[in-house]
Amino acid sequence: MGSHDPALPFGGAPPDADGEGEQLWIDVIRRMDVVYSDLVASQVALEEQNQRLQQARDFMQSVLSAMNDVLIVCDAAGAVLRVNAALTTALGREEADLLAAPLLDLFDPADHADIRACLANGQPIEDKSWHLLAADGQRAAVSVNGAPRRDARGRYAGMVLAGRPIGELLRAYRDLDKAHQRLRQTQQQLLTSEKMAALGRLVAGVAHELNNPISFVFGNMYALKRYGAAITGYLAAIDAGKPPAELAALRDSLRIDKVLADIGPLVDGTLEGAERVRDIVQDLRRFSSNQREEPEAFNLVRLIHTAIDWVIKAQRTKPELRLELPPQVEVVGRKGQLHQILVNLMQNAVDAVEGRDGALIRITAGQQDGWVVLTVSDNGPGVPPENQNKIFEPFFTTKPIGSGTGLGLYVSYNMAEKVGGSLSYADAEGGGATFTLKVPVDDRGL
Repeated sequence: MGSHDPALPFGGAPPDADGEGEQLWIDVIRRMDVVYSDLVASQVALEEQNQRLQQARDFMQSVLSAMNDVLIVCDAAGAVLRVNAALTTALGREEADLLAAPLLDLFDPADHADIRACLANGQPIEDKSWHLLAADGQRAAVSVNGAPRRDARGRYAGMVLAGRPIGELLRAYRDLDKAHQRLRQTQQQLLTSEKMAALGRLVAGVAHELNNPISFVFGNMYALKRYGAAITGYLAAIDAGKPPAELAALRDSLRIDKVLADIGPLVDGTLEGAERVRDIVQDLRRFSSNQREEPEAFNLVRLIHTAIDWVIKAQRTKPELRLELPPQVEVVGRKGQLHQILVNLMQNAVDAVEGRDGALIRITAGQQDGWVVLTVSDNGPGVPPENQNKIFEPFFTTKPIGSGTGLGLYVSYNMAEKVGGSLSYADAEGGGATFTLKVPVDDRGL
């Protein structure tokens, strides 16, 4: 075998051997171009990756800096790996002083045992009350939550801790409580406003309800006054010693026997009228009162009739009523609140059928397994499907402006829930609306 010339690339033939040497140099140059292109592409990709990495680091740093909660990342041994600006501000120390420092150095010694236990078990941390120890010795209570970190193999690698100063939480709770109190006051004001608005609509009916028994009492009292004068005159004649014949004639002329027979029923009727006035006044007081009401026993059927009278007698055009009610339904509950619900449902039904030919309102009531179920149906236009999920919202109404507050059904819905019951809507058979009120027979346990 002959030896090759070391000056020839890859031990090739001389450049003039059949032109093969020249082709070899061309191949080498091409390969160098490919390698150089690969190097350039790799350099560009590396620079783009470094740019994305820097952007990600800048983004993470901006997020950490914007956090109001303190953030600590530590390894499984408890050495600090990363913190945010909120922590350095709270401790009054530089970030460089905290990195690689033991996690325990950041907290009060009284919390160390609990911190060690949390780091050892590697489980999530929820609402731990620990105390940061500032450079000046001040302690700051924080509510700490944490989650374990895992490495690429899924092994426990440390904890990520986030803490919010408890003073800030207390302020947030106080603000939330104030907002809740304002909401409760607003709801109570809405309730009272709706009561007054409903009472204003019912004044004519209530006045009619009061006028009947008061007129009855007045009439009876005038009759009793006449009877009293007759009896007084007859007794005066007896005291004067008038002869029996004259007394008999006087007794007949004064109709004493009729007076004596009539005076008992007259007094009973007067008492009944006065009691009716008293009941109406008590119902008015319950209806308009915004004080807490205690449960009491009453006949719900009688309350239904009262609500009907209040509403219907105030209407110029009265719809047809179909009452499918038992003689009585004894319940124990908040009479005033149930009264207002019934008045609101009746008023809603009357408004729905106003001006319609053949206006009809149907009311049913009965007991089912410890519950009273009452329905109020009308043959009005009903509620379109797109509005049925809004009818119990405050201020929602399909009535013209000035014709309703939009609070009646909202108040009734909340009152029904308050007494342990429910109020629901369904389309009535043949068109119209049906509202179903369901309340417990006895709500003393609520």
